[in-house]
Amino acid sequence: EMEQPFATLFLDIDHFKHINDSMGHFCGDQLLSKLAVRLQDILHLNAHVARIGGDEFVIVLPDIDGDSPLLETLSSILGVFRRPFDLANHDSLRISTSIGIALYPNDGQDSETLLKNADTAMYLAKKNGRNGYAFYSPDLTDKSVSHVRIQSALHEAIEKEQLHLVYQPQYNLAQNAIIGVEALVRWEHPEFGLVPPADFIPIAEKTGLIQSIGEWVLKDACLQGTDWLARGVQFGKIAVNVSALQLQQSRFINKLKAILRETGFPAHRLELEITESFLLIDPKLAIASLNQLCELGIEISLDDFGTGYSSLSYLKGLPINKLKIDRSFVSDVPNDNDSNAIVNAIIAMGTTLSLKVVAEG
Repeated sequence: EMEQPFATLFLDIDHFKHINDSMGHFCGDQLLSKLAVRLQDILHLNAHVARIGGDEFVIVLPDIDGDSPLLETLSSILGVFRRPFDLANHDSLRISTSIGIALYPNDGQDSETLLKNADTAMYLAKKNGRNGYAFYSPDLTDKSVSHVRIQSALHEAIEKEQLHLVYQPQYNLAQNAIIGVEALVRWEHPEFGLVPPADFIPIAEKTGLIQSIGEWVLKDACLQGTDWLARGVQFGKIAVNVSALQLQQSRFINKLKAILRETGFPAHRLELEITESFLLIDPKLAIASLNQLCELGIEISLDDFGTGYSSLSYLKGLPINKLKIDRSFVSDVPNDNDSNAIVNAIIAMGTTLSLKVVAEG
């Protein structure tokens, strides 16, 4: 039993299910073994590391004396994930993690409470964009619905028609016109109220529910597009976010073709938004899948560009049509010189590569 302050860290590997599904469980297990060795190597002898779930680790750091040592350790842990992992019969793999931190005695007096609160903080780290950490605070429990309850309710969300789409316009200032709309999923739960996507999408991805949700989003967006076309509404293209897990499924292309057939929506009016995580897991598979989509006439957009650590290295040769600059850079442009410089650099690069560039707002 420890009387001195200590930290409980809850680590969850980002997109681990994608790795298992695309590369196989053998590679997944190999990755976990190599990761455990790396973590042991960088931690002090009195630290404790345990794997408690498929892709979840808990680290207990005793004798925390001030913020600096803890922050240095967190930086070292994130550094472990940034270094490529060499796995059998595969190219080097880059991964990231989301970390939640609960501190004894302020955040809990027993192991069960500390683990629960560190887990809650971990989901905040995922909500904030992954590849980082978040500290527990009591307002997290007060403000957010337990992810366990969300996971349970998510199974019923589609059948009970609790999900709906809203459409954010993409506006071209030079043309003074709307050139597209992005379909965004919203969940109105009878008890929880409006559940933010950042609260339920990470859970949907981790549990595999993102596939059924993703198919519903695609079909509903295409039905809406067909209706707009019939009524003469000018909307350009409809952009739909697709997860790495969806794209890695062998049946995704055929399912998409079936949806386009059933709804009568033209493929050239559809834009699919992908994130860098899809490109990092298996670049060859990514390029093959994207080429098949392009052959259908579908436009491909790289979402949240600038937030990943390998965007530039994978950009060359990708069959994409558009870059979307992450909102975190765009919102800081008026007041932050670094964000301003990054945005200008992305615009210049996109222009040079003949790509459309969209600023998220």
